[in-house]
Amino acid sequence: MEESHIEEEGERQTKHEVAPALISVHPFQKSVAVTVGSALRVFDLIEGRPVSLVDESDGPSHKDSIRAIRYGSSGKIFASAGDDKLVKIWSADSWQCLNTISSEKRVTAVAISSDDSYVCYADKFGVVWVVNLDGINEGKVLPSKKGVQLLCHYCSIITSLEFSPDGRYILSADRDFKIRVTVFPKKPLQGAHEIQIFCLGHTEFVTCITFVQNSELTQGYLMSGSGDSSVRLWDITSGSLLDTCDVSPTVKHLESNESEPTQVTVTDMCALPNSSLAAVSIQRQVCFVLACIRFFQDIKCLITSTYVIKIPGDSFIPTSISFSTSTRLLWMVSGASNGSNHPGYTRVRLISRIEAEPSSVLEDEQVTGGTTLLEHLQGKVSIEESVMSAAAEAVRAAMCSLMVKKQYSEENREFMKNNRNDKKPTQ
Repeated sequence: MEESHIEEEGERQTKHEVAPALISVHPFQKSVAVTVGSALRVFDLIEGRPVSLVDESDGPSHKDSIRAIRYGSSGKIFASAGDDKLVKIWSADSWQCLNTISSEKRVTAVAISSDDSYVCYADKFGVVWVVNLDGINEGKVLPSKKGVQLLCHYCSIITSLEFSPDGRYILSADRDFKIRVTVFPKKPLQGAHEIQIFCLGHTEFVTCITFVQNSELTQGYLMSGSGDSSVRLWDITSGSLLDTCDVSPTVKHLESNESEPTQVTVTDMCALPNSSLAAVSIQRQVCFVLACIRFFQDIKCLITSTYVIKIPGDSFIPTSISFSTSTRLLWMVSGASNGSNHPGYTRVRLISRIEAEPSSVLEDEQVTGGTTLLEHLQGKVSIEESVMSAAAEAVRAAMCSLMVKKQYSEENREFMKNNRNDKKPTQ
């Protein structure tokens, strides 16, 4: 009986090890970072060369799948985190690891305050932790730190973390359909105890959140994506749902096989800075460009789907997207890795003229950095369609397995409780 339990647990862990490829672009187009599995690949867009990471720890920087990456808004630091229970803070100039933070559990999301003073990260048990990064911008390697608990979602996987544009709030989205808006305290190391509001309305897990902000939308409005085929727009001060955009009718119209389910998962979204535009990727070969419009008479915001971009090929399912502020390019990546010991391939594509229709998906020879960039970020220049198709299917299955709550018998629950590998030792 115990052996069967162990086999089942092993199968679950193997299934969860599938990690989607991620991409993040420097806010001033200085570099671009791609992760797949435990590999962190960075390309210097100014000098047109691959970047060598400098990390004083033994072996590879990350020893298991990376689940979250992002640049700070200043462009000075970069954070990576994942299943090896490590959060690493890098200089985005020298690409030296300046600080390594140890987490008690696997990390699912990360956010950096606008002044680079704090990094927050979430673990798989729904706890958000905060670390003071005082002195990080001096470029010196800091002693290893541990996080202080900031807030908790009570055993619900947190899928996305964001600071509000003004830094007043930290937002956390989770598997249980909700978005929590928490006041970020002046002394965060003492915990965040004031909840501003919950944004409630999604009917499936929330996958991603981002802010749309420009000169007319000064306070910024929150946009969220979900497994319920919708993108929603929120006022975070009141929790009011301002508008909902259902992406499934467009998908059904584009696909010839109408027998397939029309419900699709929004995989990622990002807003173009100082603009009303946001790009949204879904688990299909398309990318939406949405506009957030404010009507001054009644002070309401609406989402309008300006156009849909069809991505060439049958196997490119965007798993992560990121805007380049200076060039107005949308970077996309597709791919997955099955655990730290399995090298993963990715496919990188770019869309130009994102603010005007028709936008175009660039050919490989049109990409800045050319084959040197593609070979470094993808693992090799040319990726077979069959490899990318298998990766896309693995990501679909892994996301479904990760986000949809499983029902366990009381016997299984007790077994897993007694065999957890993250229990603190008794004193």
